[in-house]
Amino acid sequence: MELYIGELSNGIRFIHKQVNSPVAHCGVIINAGSRDERDDEHGLAHLIEHMVFKGTKRRKAYHIFSRLEDVGGEMNAYTTKEETCVHAAFLTRYYGRAVELLSDVLFNSVFDSKELVKEMDVVLDEINSYKDSPSEQIMDDFDELIFHDHPMGRNILGDENTLKGLSRDQILEFIKRNYVPQNIVISSVGNISGERFKSIVSKYFDFEIEDRSPVERIEPGVYIPSKKVVSRNTYQAHCMIGARAYHIKHQDKMVMYMLNNLLGGPALNSRLNMSVREKNGLAYSVESSFQPFSDTGIFTIYLGTDKEMVDRALRVVKRELDRFREKKLGVLQLSKAKKQLVGYLTMSAENHESLMLSIGKSLLFYGKVDPLSKVYDKIDVITSEQIIDVANDVFEWDKMSKLVFE
Repeated sequence: MELYIGELSNGIRFIHKQVNSPVAHCGVIINAGSRDERDDEHGLAHLIEHMVFKGTKRRKAYHIFSRLEDVGGEMNAYTTKEETCVHAAFLTRYYGRAVELLSDVLFNSVFDSKELVKEMDVVLDEINSYKDSPSEQIMDDFDELIFHDHPMGRNILGDENTLKGLSRDQILEFIKRNYVPQNIVISSVGNISGERFKSIVSKYFDFEIEDRSPVERIEPGVYIPSKKVVSRNTYQAHCMIGARAYHIKHQDKMVMYMLNNLLGGPALNSRLNMSVREKNGLAYSVESSFQPFSDTGIFTIYLGTDKEMVDRALRVVKRELDRFREKKLGVLQLSKAKKQLVGYLTMSAENHESLMLSIGKSLLFYGKVDPLSKVYDKIDVITSEQIIDVANDVFEWDKMSKLVFE
């Protein structure tokens, strides 16, 4: 995978992959998310993501939306606990238009106070929509259980009390503190040369920007397993269990990815799906997830089941976790697991938007992008001994926190 990587004179990095497609994808990924908020800023990172579309020094909101949509493109954004991204999809001939628009909304937004008040109401509606979906809200509440009072445990959207107290000055302070060159990567996948992309990026992003050191993140405190049951007026019970796991640079991260994929990944033949749903008919939806962060990580299992079946379902889940801890994978099982993970990664790379985000985040967080062949090599050398060791480290039942909505 040939990549064109460079750095502008102001310190902003960029990465481009040329592909033969009429549709291009470009995004600006910023190493700043909800965990970088101070106590009185809860919800601010996500609010900024909304506000960058509400007007710049040269464009009203309508003109921002129309700039790409008038030519069949689209613009979107998201906020996570550790990153903010604004990205666009467009026809190749509009590269300059898209990159200029990304630069404008991220660095020329005016954050009008009247628009700020209106957008707070929009975010509050978004929060209420999550409250109407217990299968989504339980994930936010579970983070709070895992990380307690640390910013990692706060939901990304904020709440009514904190949102109503946020101001334009706080937005500008957060941006000044976090939107520094070391924290910014521009990523692109499209049918132009690397030199052409460099020229476009230089034109619209190579402006003077204060080069300040990124703010150091505070690591989460000691993990203490917790259990909580919440009464909810729902037709079924929603349950999550999980624990802290590995950070993005941990030596066993790839092993954990494979283990999670075997346990409850997207495949219908995952162990949880086969045992909880297919064999016992205990849940329509059951899945596991592993999410690594810069200095910590989280492993979770979610299932929705009849309120009378929670304990039985959890016993089945425990049995599957114990199987990984007690019995090594056979040669054939390990070979299948490796092929499955390689297949998922390869198909993901065929999605150009996913590829754009992936290479951008890799450059942002690791300072490099490993070719897929090197990733395959890392998967190929995983042993059954490593899998059972990681399973015993992460899947210990007594380490699991549990949250149930019933």
